Amino acid sequence: MPLVIYKPTSAARRKTSIIRGDVSKRQPEKRLLITKRSTGGRNSQGRITVRHRGNGVKRRIRIVDEKRLRYGDVAKVVAIEYDPNRNARLALLEYGDGVRSYIIAPHELPVGAEIVSGNVKVAIRVGNRMPLEHIPTGMLVHDVELQPGQGGKVARGAGVGVQLMAIEGKHAQLKMPSGEIRMVPRMCAATIGQVGNIDARLVRIGKAGRNRRLGIRPTVRGKVMNPVDHPHGGGEGRNSIGLKYPKTPWGKHALGVKTRRPKKWSNTLIVRRRKSRKKRK
Repeated sequence: MPLVIYKPTSAARRKTSIIRGDVSKRQPEKRLLITKRSTGGRNSQGRITVRHRGNGVKRRIRIVDEKRLRYGDVAKVVAIEYDPNRNARLALLEYGDGVRSYIIAPHELPVGAEIVSGNVKVAIRVGNRMPLEHIPTGMLVHDVELQPGQGGKVARGAGVGVQLMAIEGKHAQLKMPSGEIRMVPRMCAATIGQVGNIDARLVRIGKAGRNRRLGIRPTVRGKVMNPVDHPHGGGEGRNSIGLKYPKTPWGKHALGVKTRRPKKWSNTLIVRRRKSRKKRK
């Protein structure tokens, strides 16, 4: 997937880049589309609960097959498509009876390849799906279930892959990209390989107009506001926050806050916690 960097012919083009050449089909499959209503970050009462969202290009949701329950049926990859709702690409599959479905496209899965899923061991090839207990240790997998038959929940973003560390007892140990080692039932299904479009994190938006088309509205820093509008506001010229800790507009902790419940039921399934980030000076 080539990362195209624009020449600085204007202020908007400077430092702007896109990914081009990895999509083989432009128009989506009509039977696999549903409408998506824009909320603008508002809840059912019309109040903004998520800031900085609104406008943007209209999108339609692609129906992605997260379970792939057609065990033993060989599917052919018809096309690799763009999905406006995620940074990963979608692979359009066609089965022998003509039924088509979408899956998250693995890295280096070519058009024309044949893949299969099963509840027993199948060939170890990129794109094939099977329970974790039948996958060799050390392999990179993605679209992993947390409960058998639930559908893929983990490792679905562009370029993401988790490593199968070991199979012990009723559980498999997975190493997440964050460094966390977590146990999931060994019967959970996973897809071989890592998610495609690995250069997605290298894309530079470049200008405000692209963010507006993505549905992201302007974000104003608290430091440039007045004291009445934000706890960080006020002061003359450039200055520090001047508080013990950064705050949200409503006075709560803004950085370094643990959002995970301390008594969550799945804590017993975490073998090693994720790597903590270094504290900012």
